[in-house]
Amino acid sequence: MSHVSSHSPHGQTPLHTVQVLGGGSVGSGVHVRSLAAGLVARGVRVSVCAPEEADRAYGFADAGARHVPVPRSGDPVSVAALRTACADADLVHAHGLHAALRAALALTGRAVPLVVTWHDHAHAEGARARLVGLLERRVARAATVVLGTSSGLVDRARRSGARDARLAAVALPGLRRAGAPAAEDEPDRLLHKSRAELGAVDRPLVMAVGALEPGRGHTLLLDAARAWRHLDPLPLLVVAGEGPERPALLRRIEAERLPVRLIGRRDDVPDLLAAADIAVLPGGRETRPVLAQEALHARVPLVAAATSGLVELVGDAAELVPPGDAEALGTAVARLLADPARRARLRDKGAAQAAAWPTEDETVTQVLSVYDELTRPLPFT
Repeated sequence: MSHVSSHSPHGQTPLHTVQVLGGGSVGSGVHVRSLAAGLVARGVRVSVCAPEEADRAYGFADAGARHVPVPRSGDPVSVAALRTACADADLVHAHGLHAALRAALALTGRAVPLVVTWHDHAHAEGARARLVGLLERRVARAATVVLGTSSGLVDRARRSGARDARLAAVALPGLRRAGAPAAEDEPDRLLHKSRAELGAVDRPLVMAVGALEPGRGHTLLLDAARAWRHLDPLPLLVVAGEGPERPALLRRIEAERLPVRLIGRRDDVPDLLAAADIAVLPGGRETRPVLAQEALHARVPLVAAATSGLVELVGDAAELVPPGDAEALGTAVARLLADPARRARLRDKGAAQAAAWPTEDETVTQVLSVYDELTRPLPFT
């Protein structure tokens, strides 16, 4: 049975929470959308402060929340807009480092609980790394509770001075559980259609998904793909996503005649992924990458860089390789393509691992429990 908030801070009006999102990753966007829908269904009034493009992508208003357009910028005008949006909030919940910093600034001088969810590691080097460390300490100390999406992030928040840091339950919304019923001929029909469209009817299909931007590992992925060129049949690597690195990646694919296709941003990634023989995740900062979760749910064997959050997420249900090692990545994919029995074992392990992850209902229940704890009126003494 779902947990329903049984009180409001004033005893009469519904609890009003403001969710602050700065754009961020796909994972944080879908999480906020799911959280908003679940909270609204439980009688909580929800406002989502996010850029216009985030609302277009995730449909916060469609989830029953009030969308307040607030740019990702940390300039005084944006902070003032956020402060106005939070004027009657009982609790503010910020997602990501930059969103949390702006929320902390907007709440300066106000005794409003601030919950912060850290979804990923902020990647930085040199002077910028020192700045990120300062921001993390500022946010951790300003937050009433920090929710980390991995044990590593919880530890990092504690080292940064968080008063209260806890492991967050985070579900990936909109997925049918492994083994859920489907039309008998639908999977085969969709699989054939997707593979035909991509040009992989008679060859192995390897799928990657992610924005074409620095830090996502796409250059390393092309390095790995060079090791597959001797295989027969030749595997096809398909990358769904868009970003500033596209021109450079295309030039290299053409110059080196790599078996790689960049197909841009797609709305049918789950169908394409279900048609793949292997999913590959070469890197990234997210502790709960959407691709990893979708692959295991879809029973698609996963080869991934063994970052700490990813290891915690998938356990032994994926083929893990050292981060930044293109040779190991390429070899792991080639070996897995040649081993149907290993792929079958990973499909079964992946389905079992995915079944153990939190559901949307469990995620909303945990968050609402934190909200109740922080907004419950103190007893008279």
